[in-house]
Amino acid sequence: MFGIVTDDVTLTPMLDSTALLTDHYELTMVRAAMRSGAAFRPSVFELFPRRLPTGRRYGVVAGVGRALESVEAFTFDEPTIDWLLAHDVVDQPLADWLADYRFTGSIWGYPEGEVYFPGSPLMIVEGSFAEAVILETVLLSIYNYDSAVASAASRMTAMAGERPCIEMGSRRTNEIAAVAAARAAFVAGFAATSNLEAGRRYGVPTRGTAAHSFTLLHASEAEAFEAQLRALGEATTLLVDTYDIEAAVRTGVELTNGRLGAVRLDSGDLAELAGSVRELLDSLGATKTRILVTSDLDEWQIAALRGAPVDGFGVGTSLVTGSGAPTCGFVYKLVARADSDEPDAPLVPVAKKSVNKTSIGGRKFALRRLDARGKAEAEVIGIGAPPSGDTNDRPLLVELIRDGDVVGVEALSAAQERHARSRAELPLSALKMSKGEAAIPTLLLDEHGASTDNPYARSEA
Repeated sequence: MFGIVTDDVTLTPMLDSTALLTDHYELTMVRAAMRSGAAFRPSVFELFPRRLPTGRRYGVVAGVGRALESVEAFTFDEPTIDWLLAHDVVDQPLADWLADYRFTGSIWGYPEGEVYFPGSPLMIVEGSFAEAVILETVLLSIYNYDSAVASAASRMTAMAGERPCIEMGSRRTNEIAAVAAARAAFVAGFAATSNLEAGRRYGVPTRGTAAHSFTLLHASEAEAFEAQLRALGEATTLLVDTYDIEAAVRTGVELTNGRLGAVRLDSGDLAELAGSVRELLDSLGATKTRILVTSDLDEWQIAALRGAPVDGFGVGTSLVTGSGAPTCGFVYKLVARADSDEPDAPLVPVAKKSVNKTSIGGRKFALRRLDARGKAEAEVIGIGAPPSGDTNDRPLLVELIRDGDVVGVEALSAAQERHARSRAELPLSALKMSKGEAAIPTLLLDEHGASTDNPYARSEA
């Protein structure tokens, strides 16, 4: 198992096998395909979105690093195979194959932090049908959740501007998702998380001071503040709305001789309170004391607070639930396969024609078309061949796994920087909070470079 690379250290996460983080039918399909003789035909799967969540203008790719970790950990030990046999999920030929399973194919995809649009081929998985199809569930579960959180986080950091956002949603989702959410939020520009496991496993900076219970534990607010200041120093953040905000601010300033790091507001009309607290702090000489706000914030509330004297935002519930879009609706579809299991057999495009669930056959390639100012104009998807671009258009797919070996691991800071660059390429309309269409169109080109019908451009797709 490879380590998770952060800026200055390689961490080895405590990840057990991911082989059973999958749906039952992934294995029964392989079982039946082995009977038909089609299981080991060269195949190409594509992970992609048919649409953006309603009203969203762009999405953000996250979970790439976690997905690579999970592919490498996708192995079957003897007790797992025994359980599958006992429950008739697999037969003996499939069990024998699973005993030696390790993904040996290749994967290309959008790198972490990149923005995406309807029809973007976010991941291309090349290998035999059997070894690629059983990765479907684990890949979708990671990409759908992590990208939903990152997409919400991007809207929040865009509205916050230069003011930092802290992820604080661990108590609003399950314990495993909480770690993933903290990581995804960091990719999309959050400065820190309250989740310690995200700090240990992925190197995300962690922050935290005290809750209302700490104040209520003590006989007085002053006694609670004194204890916190002795333990954490004057740079700490005091929660000042347990009783009377003005009295609490005065106490905090007095105890630190005006050197208090920050105060946190967690209730009420945050814009009005931040204004009055700022005036009070300045009148007391605490001009460098920052004001942080929490209390069920989302991107719209952060946008509404842009004119208020707020220095940072703590976001929880809305973030870890994707701010109304808890999944991205990504799908994983077979788009090409050979007619035999010969390694060099030609690939035949295949596609679904189901109403409202269309897919497009053929291996995809993608680039971001930029204008002379470097602003995004279109997502250009080539079917069967890379689309041609000019000198400043940039390819979007990078190599993630080559012949079974992971080659796409990178520092989270690289993903965060990439996201900032790719979001900055978008037209200003992308950052509007009002509902709208995708910020740029998705163009489909056939292998000759000619435009072809794009079902993802239609709302019913």
